[in-house]
Amino acid sequence: MERTLRLLLTLFFTALGFGAGMLLSAFPFFWLRSYVLPFVYAAPALIFGIIGFFIAPRIMINIKKMTVWLETQLQKMPAADLLAGIIGLIIGLVIASLFSVTMSRIPFVGNYFSLAAVLFFGYIGINIGLKKRGEVLHFFKSNRFAPRDKPKSIGSAIDPAPFAPKKGGKLLDTSVIIDGRIADICKSGFLDGPLMIPSFVLTELQHVADSADTLKRNRGRRGLDILNAMHKELGQQVQIEEIDFPEITEVDAKLVRTAQTLGFDILTNDYNLNKVAKLQDIRVLNINELANALKPFLMPGEEFGIHVIREGKENNQGIGYLDDGTMIVVESGKKYINNTILVVVTSVLQTAAGRMIFAKPKFNDKRVYLEEKVIG
Repeated sequence: MERTLRLLLTLFFTALGFGAGMLLSAFPFFWLRSYVLPFVYAAPALIFGIIGFFIAPRIMINIKKMTVWLETQLQKMPAADLLAGIIGLIIGLVIASLFSVTMSRIPFVGNYFSLAAVLFFGYIGINIGLKKRGEVLHFFKSNRFAPRDKPKSIGSAIDPAPFAPKKGGKLLDTSVIIDGRIADICKSGFLDGPLMIPSFVLTELQHVADSADTLKRNRGRRGLDILNAMHKELGQQVQIEEIDFPEITEVDAKLVRTAQTLGFDILTNDYNLNKVAKLQDIRVLNINELANALKPFLMPGEEFGIHVIREGKENNQGIGYLDDGTMIVVESGKKYINNTILVVVTSVLQTAAGRMIFAKPKFNDKRVYLEEKVIG
């Protein structure tokens, strides 16, 4: 292969020399001496050919380095980005060819304008293709060219079938694994589709488990234990995939890129990741939002028993909690601390942190409640 490439480079330089000789022969000085013309053609071709033969190895080394670099960069790119860039490049070259038909007719500079149009529209096409990656791929997914069969296995980040992302899969981030409630939700059967833990999430979980801080170390080890238990109980539904994007440093950004590439949803408790993913049109399943949605909704006027455990912020307020953690603010409930009383809901406040319920005691005398509702 190297010998063939060296021969081709030598022939290329020889052709350049022959072309230079043709330019020299155009001068009137050589027209008067026809016997000199063969030397005018041969001498530059021979000189250029010798130069090409000796510098060919250096050129081949540079070509090899450039090829390796280009291959490395392409391997780092997700298949979705690569495909979108190629589509944008093709569209840009088509537009450039339309301009070139007209520009090539311009005297002297027409060919240069055509070359500039190819470079300009090709570059613009690649950039637009990458920036509009989601819309470009969605066009192919939603039309008749998309495959109808749903893939049965989880692929890598370089997906061989970018036209048909694997719908229904879920990506787990570190926060939702450490939280632990995901294990019970999975066992209840409310989550379908495969659950994927990318290798970079597992690496982050291991770093947390090896932390010098005791609290972080315990949380990380708890997350690993939960992950092992889920893998044993759910089997193939929980899979760890070797996926990474070396050009991206943040774990959250890698998770978003993985979800875009595979068409998976993200399971998380991270508020910031939730917002970023939604901006990228990625479906996010937040365990905290699920927990808030499952809390019982109490209407004003409803009655229930609550154990007042501490004093509230405002004067004479008492604070209690339902079994699901919902805070109950009892008006004039300070005197009932460490007692269980019957309360009536007055209002319900929904906040970003959850639901807060305001109530007031049903009876003014706690003994009436204890005798009639508890004892009796």
